[in-house]
Amino acid sequence: MSELTFEQMLEESLKTIHTGEVVEGTVIDVKPEEIVLNIGYKSDGILTRNEYTNEPNVDLTTVVKPGDTMEVKVLKVNDGEGQVLLTYKRLAADRGNKRIEEAYNNKEVLTAKVAQVLEGGLSVVVEEVRIFIPASLVSDSYEKDLNKYAGQEIQFVISEYNPKRRRYIGDRKQLLLAEKAELQKKLFESIKEGDTIEGVVKNVTDFGAFIDLGGADGLLHISEMSWGRVENPKKVFKVGDKLKVLIKEISGTKVALSLKFEDSNPWKDAAEKYAAGNIVTGKVARMTDFGAFIELESGIDALLHVSQISKEHIDKPSDVLKVGEEVTAKVVDFNEADKKISLSIKAMLAPEPKEAEEEDADVVSVDIDSVIAGENEDNE
Repeated sequence: MSELTFEQMLEESLKTIHTGEVVEGTVIDVKPEEIVLNIGYKSDGILTRNEYTNEPNVDLTTVVKPGDTMEVKVLKVNDGEGQVLLTYKRLAADRGNKRIEEAYNNKEVLTAKVAQVLEGGLSVVVEEVRIFIPASLVSDSYEKDLNKYAGQEIQFVISEYNPKRRRYIGDRKQLLLAEKAELQKKLFESIKEGDTIEGVVKNVTDFGAFIDLGGADGLLHISEMSWGRVENPKKVFKVGDKLKVLIKEISGTKVALSLKFEDSNPWKDAAEKYAAGNIVTGKVARMTDFGAFIELESGIDALLHVSQISKEHIDKPSDVLKVGEEVTAKVVDFNEADKKISLSIKAMLAPEPKEAEEEDADVVSVDIDSVIAGENEDNE
């Protein structure tokens, strides 16, 4: 019997491999774009960057080092140059497929980093399996720009699993809706009308601001923003502002809010400050053809009727007054029930000499009449 040569014995000691087989190898060399592994075969195995991961531009020297062991799948036993081509990502994808299937069946919440922002949604990778999250399932509200999610870790569930078509769809929206429903439930269990609560300005419109209360949005109407007048909410509030607001009304899931706290109500002490006969000073806030509204303080306006501006005839208040001008007048009427105050500048003006004489004459004539009446009674 002939003896085997060393080369023959060495070859027989090496295992045989087949395409598609999973083998374990030891890293013997690493380059930025290529890993060389000893897989116990007569030729070394080559694992390129493209077959290691789907991530672009990864420097392989930063992820593995000589001596590391790893399981790989055989793509080709001989690439034409006597080398064995290997893949790691496809093996990982096979295992990832099973992982995704389990998550789909169990409705498991997965967490992954956004690998790519696409025109119609987001792409994430779970164990080398790419999952697409359509824009409509990214958030519970419309988002025009999804770039803010780039590189972020997000949670989602698998809503569609079709390995034959390699179609894996993720859904983040339903998690957000479920979370919001739970927060809403807790919120409405803990609040009631009259409570004060802290919120964050979520959106500002011409008619008011929507405040995030942590589970539901409340509307702060423009009429409830101040005891005074607010012309433009966008000049008063901005998104992100923190506010302490009063819960004015709860109707189902709708919450009406207010910043009109009773302890800051300017009408609280108005009866004393603006009693009839008091002299007050304010600024012209706005004008109409019949009079000017004078802001005495934030939240309290008084009417200065056109007939009470001057003793002279005035067609319109704007003929003699301008918005922002400071005026001093006398309170001639205070109606707390209707929250109305009437002013008069005319009542503060000294009477003209002729008017004073007429007033004196009236007094004298009354006295003479009284005297004559008294004398007639005596004669009778």
